[in-house]
Amino acid sequence: MTRWIIFIVVYILLTAYGFQAIKTITKQVWVHYLFLAVALVVVGNFILQFTVVSEGRVLSPAKSYAFGFLLTFMSLNIVLVPILLGEDIIRGVFGLYDRFIAKREAFYIPERRKFISQIGLGLAAIPFASLLYGMYKGKYNFRVLKYTLHFEDLPDAFDGYRITQISDIHSGSFDNKEKIDYAVNLINKQESDVLLFTGDMVNNKATEMLPWKETFARIKAADGKYSVLGNHDYGDYVDWDSEEAKVQNLEDLKAIQKEIGFDLLLNEHRYLEKDGQKIALIGVENWGKGGFKKAGDLKKASSQIQPDDFKVLMSHDPSHWDAEVLAHDYHYHLTLSGHTHGMQFGIEIPGWIKWSPVKWRYKQWAGIYEQLGQYINVNRGFGYLGYPGRVGIWPEITVIELKKGVKEA
Repeated sequence: MTRWIIFIVVYILLTAYGFQAIKTITKQVWVHYLFLAVALVVVGNFILQFTVVSEGRVLSPAKSYAFGFLLTFMSLNIVLVPILLGEDIIRGVFGLYDRFIAKREAFYIPERRKFISQIGLGLAAIPFASLLYGMYKGKYNFRVLKYTLHFEDLPDAFDGYRITQISDIHSGSFDNKEKIDYAVNLINKQESDVLLFTGDMVNNKATEMLPWKETFARIKAADGKYSVLGNHDYGDYVDWDSEEAKVQNLEDLKAIQKEIGFDLLLNEHRYLEKDGQKIALIGVENWGKGGFKKAGDLKKASSQIQPDDFKVLMSHDPSHWDAEVLAHDYHYHLTLSGHTHGMQFGIEIPGWIKWSPVKWRYKQWAGIYEQLGQYINVNRGFGYLGYPGRVGIWPEITVIELKKGVKEA
């Protein structure tokens, strides 16, 4: 209850500054009432979804949109607060100077306040419009990102071998079958040799995948489709009626993965063979720092492979790479991860800038990284969770081509 009280007080204070800006730039009373009505609807729906309608910690699409609209509306006010508050402070300081030191009547220019409010609203419109766009179109703005990685010890038969990686499907969030069909067709269009999925098929429950089984079963790859579990696949964020129900949910998800053609690797390996040569594909269960499940067992998963095998590792959480993979006795040539979603918000201009707040939480958060001659690709995610949209960090289908030899300078 205390948290809700604090939230409401903060929301009212932020909204008050937004309302003040609106009143300053327009005298149209209907605009004032519209702003207040939107403020009430947004916060009312948020409270309703997260209290009365709430199913424990399960983040339903309705709850996601309630959060998304709240975030969008608050972004407008959050940008306005430092601008208008700064102007209030400056005006207050000069007012005190005029009253107590200069001994004259305080000097106030209404036009200046209006100008400051116009600037504030202009700046606030940028995140406001971006977040709305992210919910309307950004979440399904699928991009194919292609990389070529060179390895001197790659078996000759795998020179030019193509891997398509997808991650973080989060099927419980989807609300547009046509867009998902398009994305699956885009995956197949890459015609890669193998499809690797690096976890988080659902948000919480196996049943979320049922409407999408046929869609994802259409994914094709000549050498098969392989997968691992992500932190959301275990059902840890649901208040289950019993431990048995939670266990059954995971078994149901494993069965669904098998039905749609995914070979789920649970701390184990497979060999991909071509022309009498092979590379090792290792898949670990989720292992993550910062309170996330640590079911992954790299030692067990690699126990039946050889030290000199060429190795591709699937591990959902990229924090595993720094914590255990790089320090392992074996050399893992390529690790594939996801999990971060790139926070679904950031700025990326190839060759210029790559930024997201998630970089303060994860050293490797999106794209290719190299260390000690080993590579990791952190996929930005196929789906979305929490905020039902994406801004600047678009849903990703990764295609990695393995090449024999050294990259030319």
